[in-house]
Amino acid sequence: MGGMKTYILSALLLIAPLTGPAPAFNLNELTLTFAGCAGRLSAQMEHEWLLSDPDAERTEAHRGAMVGLLQATMPADAGREILAHRIQVKAAHSRLLTRASFNNDPDDARWARLRAETEIATCLSMMLN
Repeated sequence: MGGMKTYILSALLLIAPLTGPAPAFNLNELTLTFAGCAGRLSAQMEHEWLLSDPDAERTEAHRGAMVGLLQATMPADAGREILAHRIQVKAAHSRLLTRASFNNDPDDARWARLRAETEIATCLSMMLN
């Protein structure tokens, strides 16, 4: 774990007893967020495979970690809905990556690339790695 992440996590753990109980997360919202990120990372990994990008292995590891977070928060009876959401987000991210990589309009391609990078960065920011 990076030094800054360790410092922040330690500070939060020290402050937590002073601030009372942590607020409860809406598990449905959290699960949907993890499902969307798992879908995005799946699309990213497949795109990197397509382009023979050496980052594909790292993305695959991130995807595995995100799937673990998803499984840890997913209610037992929500499997179909969560899978449908994950597939929808994966398809949308795949279209964005295609738009970024195979676009004749350089401004639109740049926008799509930045948007895809931002989405992935947001997902990765939720993991302590």
